[in-house]
Amino acid sequence: MTAQHWTPNLEPFGKPHYRAIADAIADDVRTGGLRVGDRLPPQRELADRLGLNFTTVARGYVEAQRRGLVASRVGQGTFIAGQSQRPHVAARPSVVDLTMNVPPEPEERALLDRMQAGLQKVAHDLPTLMRYQGFGGTYVQREAATHFLRQRGVVVETERLVICPGTHVAFQAVLQSLTQPGDTLLCEALTYPPIRAIAQRLGLKLVGVPIDAQGIDPDAFEALCRDHAPKALYLNPTLLNPTTATMPEDRRLRTIAVARAHDVVILEDDAYGALLRRPPAAFVTSAPDITFYVASLSKCVGAGLRIAYLVAPDQRRLWPVNGYLRTTCVMASPMTTALSTLWIEDGTANTVVEAVRRETAARQKIAAQVLTGVAHQTDPHAFHIWLSLPEPWQRSAFAAKMRASDLSIVVSDAFTVTGPPTEAVRISLGGVLSRAELRTALDYLMHVIENEVEEGAHFG
Repeated sequence: MTAQHWTPNLEPFGKPHYRAIADAIADDVRTGGLRVGDRLPPQRELADRLGLNFTTVARGYVEAQRRGLVASRVGQGTFIAGQSQRPHVAARPSVVDLTMNVPPEPEERALLDRMQAGLQKVAHDLPTLMRYQGFGGTYVQREAATHFLRQRGVVVETERLVICPGTHVAFQAVLQSLTQPGDTLLCEALTYPPIRAIAQRLGLKLVGVPIDAQGIDPDAFEALCRDHAPKALYLNPTLLNPTTATMPEDRRLRTIAVARAHDVVILEDDAYGALLRRPPAAFVTSAPDITFYVASLSKCVGAGLRIAYLVAPDQRRLWPVNGYLRTTCVMASPMTTALSTLWIEDGTANTVVEAVRRETAARQKIAAQVLTGVAHQTDPHAFHIWLSLPEPWQRSAFAAKMRASDLSIVVSDAFTVTGPPTEAVRISLGGVLSRAELRTALDYLMHVIENEVEEGAHFG
């Protein structure tokens, strides 16, 4: 029997069947029935031979890949892996996580070695990095930050910039300096979930501005300004999380005009701006006097780099923000600040960004191939997708079905500010998943959408 006609006896391995498939692969590799490089049968073909459904076999192949037993090649199939491939794959999580919106992790050996070398170089001064550092970063570190921002067209003075341990604390500090409990904060009608939590913690009234495929509607923004007299407008104007919408420049200018007319401060979350080669002019560029701007490295270099660059309209308005930051977090981590600065200075950060762009494009191509016929919003530069569930699926039933198969997604409730949530989910394409694992996960997702409505699409 050739590997392509492999038909294991699953009975000795018990249930669930998908784990039994992985166990059978491991057993045949151990006994020599399967050898490195052997190609396993296509999933649907094996499902037919075993009398199982496609979903079970697909999960079995994913489980085998997590254990490092097999490797999938896009367009070619699934193959028995060699020893050199196993340690990296075996470390993957047991649940296929499509919830965390993080960039794809670099896998090029040369780039990983370069990043590791930077970490080792920074560690040479470990005793210094273990001590308290000056608040907000040194002048050299802030200069590096302004250089990194300049490459996406954001030109700011070093004196207006402070380095923070992530975007959450940055926006909380800004809002604490601008608002009082009971004040109104506007944002996109679908917004970044932590903003909802921050607004609630500060006692703010959060109101969503209607959005379309190009971001917020400036006319609706103006109407809400008249009705609510908001103190600030939070925006994620480039590759909006979750819809991937990017506001064009003319709409940004109209939004700025409304904000000026109603004395509204703009909070610009530029989490994804570095991913676009030619992003529209940032709000902080077009309206520096009314914009607090925050850009992090988490979405373009690595989620573990909890570093954000906060830019205030001027030093005077930065002072109270700094006071709140000192109280809540003292300083950004000296280790991650030093490492990110080094990577900016020696070009590693730009190389990682370019690698993320390439890998994101490849994953978007896979998603386009698999998600045919299902309405969804996305952008070639984004590593997430906003998928509208076809009738009669309801989001709670769909998410439950995914969880039951060790696949996790985020439903629209997490992002909805105003009005009832739509029947939609966000699917993240990045993180530690390989392209093959992503394709299998999306194949299964489509299988459920197309074939399993009868099993409970309406509950919840």
